[in-house]
Amino acid sequence: MAQTKSSSEVRPRGRPPVRSDEETKRIVLEAARHAFAVDGYAATSTEELARGAGISTKTLYRLFPGKAALFEAMCADRLERLLSDVNLQANNQADIETNLAAVLVACADLALDPEVVALQRMVLQQSATFPDLAANFYRDGIARTAAALAGWLRDQVRKKRLALGNVDEAAGMMIGMMVSAPQRAAIYASVTLPSRKEIERRAKACAAILLDGCRASGGRL
Repeated sequence: MAQTKSSSEVRPRGRPPVRSDEETKRIVLEAARHAFAVDGYAATSTEELARGAGISTKTLYRLFPGKAALFEAMCADRLERLLSDVNLQANNQADIETNLAAVLVACADLALDPEVVALQRMVLQQSATFPDLAANFYRDGIARTAAALAGWLRDQVRKKRLALGNVDEAAGMMIGMMVSAPQRAAIYASVTLPSRKEIERRAKACAAILLDGCRASGGRL
């Protein structure tokens, strides 16, 4: 007499569950993030991305109207996740120099993230051919980071812990001092990005310069 299959061996009836659009988008964005960083914008094929995600090109274009829209969505998604991890909350028990150094480290965690630097390198390489890439990258990444820092500075001014006139301008200056040199060295000279210890040391130095200045006693600017 033949043995009956156990319930665990019985193949479930019906069609397999349909993947949601949100899940499909996540898979496509992850594939695109890798492809854009490795192959560049021009060489990345939407057809190959669709095949890798197990969907048709028609479905890909339904989710993302074109490659430019896909790149923009990929940048926004990656930067959104990184920004959500950036903690710009002030510790009111710590002195302002310690607080500012911690905030600058948080901004560097985003601006000096290896994937973000790789994307920025690619955007610079492709900007002449695809000018919208640079504009979108600036809006979704650089400008949002500066706005987050400006919000933190504005809160410190409100609490009378800092005295600043143009908070937005100050935020741009602070980010420039903290990350511009390491970014440029990595992008143009392939210099290794700074370690966490080096970032923390740089943040402390930047905070001290920003708060105290560097004019010698009795000196003139």
